[in-house]
Amino acid sequence: MTFTNLGLRPELLQAVERQGYTRPTPIQLKSIPVILDKKDILGGAQTGTGKTAAFTLPLLQNLSSNGLEKSKHPRALIIAPTRELANQIRQSIVEYGQFLPYNSAAIFGGVKIGGQINWLRQGLDIVVATPGRLLDHINQKTINLSKVEYLILDEADRMLDMGFIRDIRKIISRLPAKRQNMLFSATYNKEIKKLSTELLHRPVLVEVNPQNSAADTVEQVVYNVEKSQKQHLLSYMIKEESWYQVLVFTRTKYGASKLSKQLNKAGIKSSDIHGNKSQNARTKALKEFKEGQLQALVATDIAARGLDIAKLTHVVNFDLPNAAEDYIHRIGRTGRAGADGQAISFCSHDERSQLWSIEKLLDRKIPVKKAEGFVPPPAPVQNQQNNQGRPATRNRAQNSGRPQARTQDGSRPQSRSQSNNRPTDSRRKIAGGKTDGGKFYSPEKRATTRASGSR
Repeated sequence: MTFTNLGLRPELLQAVERQGYTRPTPIQLKSIPVILDKKDILGGAQTGTGKTAAFTLPLLQNLSSNGLEKSKHPRALIIAPTRELANQIRQSIVEYGQFLPYNSAAIFGGVKIGGQINWLRQGLDIVVATPGRLLDHINQKTINLSKVEYLILDEADRMLDMGFIRDIRKIISRLPAKRQNMLFSATYNKEIKKLSTELLHRPVLVEVNPQNSAADTVEQVVYNVEKSQKQHLLSYMIKEESWYQVLVFTRTKYGASKLSKQLNKAGIKSSDIHGNKSQNARTKALKEFKEGQLQALVATDIAARGLDIAKLTHVVNFDLPNAAEDYIHRIGRTGRAGADGQAISFCSHDERSQLWSIEKLLDRKIPVKKAEGFVPPPAPVQNQQNNQGRPATRNRAQNSGRPQARTQDGSRPQSRSQSNNRPTDSRRKIAGGKTDGGKFYSPEKRATTRASGSR
């Protein structure tokens, strides 16, 4: 079966040929006829299986079914969870639609909104957007969705994980009731099924792999390693096995930045990408990684969707994800388009529960390997401790690094409580007075009490 047998326009077939594709993937083979038939679809496929082309090609065909006239307002709306995925989808539309006269743009946050407003004013046929920025345009009345004929939710499970369900419902409320709906997701859960019943009308279910499974082209292994040794093991493996391009996932933004600096210090050129980075910085890092200028790219789960890196051979889970579903998306960055890939996971003692959840989702055990030849560096020397198990303390002068003052005879000065400069009684003496049982007497009062014998 070739793309010619799917009934696509000559302009689309020419564009597909230019991209070097000859045969459709299973998800494309099953999805394209359903979408061309104007039916709602619920598509399930792993990342890296050609899912984007599965809906962009028939979408472009359907837009041209009523002629090639352009519209002032968007006729197709594609919603994606991240900027990277929105950019990737839009790039696919440009490539597959290069011989058709349709305008498209990716609308997302992290950049100034003015340029996007200008694009919308000039007229866009297809808008690819993240939920938050799309709502900004809706609220500012800079976008008109009344002409939308096709709605596509890509990576719907990720959008729900990121808390976009309310935003999605607000956006859907602004769309015409009569439209074709397409929902694609690599994993399924109760929320996805609920959303599909709300959004889709008598949908056709298209699945090419078991739910919540990883591609067969990805070899998965796990290394049991102490948390403090993870960075050393990663540096060792990159150098020892000559990995020229590796995508590394951490759990936090701080962890990504820290690990990137450590790798650079170890002589491995790397950069990091996460939500605190500006869009320009994220685009620059991704571009350099794709071009081979970086040996390692360290990322949070923001990069688990939407990164299409040709022939990426290795993905490393430096930290195991909290959500087992994110593991599938992470390792889906390798082994794409039928190529082989390897997914390596580092598991410390406190991550055993995450590993168990992942294996439960996969319904299989991940093989455990040992790093042959890796010798962990010695642990740092601990501070000397006293008999009570607490670090030995020094006096204030020693801790501060200042020499302790001494008297003229060389002895240490008295403490404040021992000094004659201040009385040890809890109350101050009055001038010339003395204390007796905690009472204070002036010289005049003391003479009076002596004379009377009242003391």
